[in-house]
Amino acid sequence: DSLKDEATYLQRKYPTIASRNGTPYLAKTLNRLLMHHIRDCLPELKVRVNVMISQFQSLLNSYGEDVSDKSQTLLQIITKFASAYCSTIEGTARNIETTELCGGARICYIFHETFGRTLDSIHPLVGLSRMDILTAIRNATGPRPALFVPEVSFELLVKRQIRRLEDPSQRCVELVHEEMQRIVQHCGTEVQQEMQRFPRLHQRIVDVVTQLLRTRLPATNSMVENLVAIELAYINTKHPDFHREAALVSGLLKSTDGIVEDHSPMFRQKPRPTSTVATIIKLLLRQMGERGSVLVLLAKIFEHVPAITDGQDRSPPQNNFDSAPQVNGSPENKALTPQKPVNLLPEVPSQTSRKLSDREQHDCDVIGGREHVYQKSNKVVDGICMMQLNHMGDLVERLIKSYFYIVRKSIKDSVPKAVMHFLVNYVKDNLQSELVTHLYKSDQAESLLNESEHIAQRRREAADMLKALQRAGQIISEIRETHMW
Repeated sequence: DSLKDEATYLQRKYPTIASRNGTPYLAKTLNRLLMHHIRDCLPELKVRVNVMISQFQSLLNSYGEDVSDKSQTLLQIITKFASAYCSTIEGTARNIETTELCGGARICYIFHETFGRTLDSIHPLVGLSRMDILTAIRNATGPRPALFVPEVSFELLVKRQIRRLEDPSQRCVELVHEEMQRIVQHCGTEVQQEMQRFPRLHQRIVDVVTQLLRTRLPATNSMVENLVAIELAYINTKHPDFHREAALVSGLLKSTDGIVEDHSPMFRQKPRPTSTVATIIKLLLRQMGERGSVLVLLAKIFEHVPAITDGQDRSPPQNNFDSAPQVNGSPENKALTPQKPVNLLPEVPSQTSRKLSDREQHDCDVIGGREHVYQKSNKVVDGICMMQLNHMGDLVERLIKSYFYIVRKSIKDSVPKAVMHFLVNYVKDNLQSELVTHLYKSDQAESLLNESEHIAQRRREAADMLKALQRAGQIISEIRETHMW
């Protein structure tokens, strides 16, 4: 009635403005102003509502849904964890770490940077002095003169150096083991949320993975030890990458000529052609062919070198190549047709009467007591014998280096493969089955999936707030679509 009286009054007193006055017109105007203000604020309000919806949705996801079937939920969590762990190793995880290397990238760095550079830094002759090598050579000959290059000394010394590769290999296994243990704590955001929701399940998963890695560690270490032991078990001097015989003989040729020129008085009095030693080496190579060993060849060379340096009055041994019968008048063919087959240990040549050299006469005088007897250590060697021993030392050093490089290359390649097979790939292939075996049990599902007391309450609050925000978003959308006068 009051609205009708108001309208009648305005129509009677103010007929020209009656349509723009009164309570109904005021209400309509205020409503229109409010709607226009809301429309102007809608973009910012819409953004704020969407942000809050996203925040509460993430919070609700972190709490997870109510567990209705605990056995199924437990199996899903185990499968999700195993998949995230393997993805971190393979580098296919959705959330890639950008601050540091982790997972498979870290393992690759350990193999090729840490382990590889450590092996490269090991010198083949570290811990071996020249005196150690010469002493080993002389000890390997026993009471006999060092006529042959002793293979025993070479094997003992190179095995000693190969053993130095075992410690870095074991350390490589330890580093990979530590990285795989660390992956448990950094194997996916989704898995970490589940682990925070079920702390007891998280602890049991960590225990199972740790135990699996620990059980694989002895087998991996044993395989790495066996890789080094295999190299120590047999020194393969016929390895295709071993120091070539031609390179050894070439170096020996140059150094042997220097020994003869510097230490033979008779050689300085009456020079011999520089091709004598080369001829001996060439003939030996032809006779021994592919079956000859490097060390035996060098031994025979050292056997013939003194015959060149003793002087012109010395009769040549019966087994020397110069005494072989001539065939077709060629000097090389003389050596190709000896009177007897080539023997690795030739017969002792018959002694012929000759005049003693100055050096030999001096030695006889010393032994006979006509001069003072020099008391020295066991390392005292005389003349060319000492030079030959030094030359053997050079040869053994070269052989040790050459063979050590071969073994180091093999270890650098085989150790990462062994670690991948016995540790990394084994854990990847058997992780899920181990988790299911130890955790997927009906009597343990109840205890493993127990949430903390406040998780359920927070989940309900987050769900209610999320519904309210979603309803607010719908209302804002309806306002934007409504035509306003």
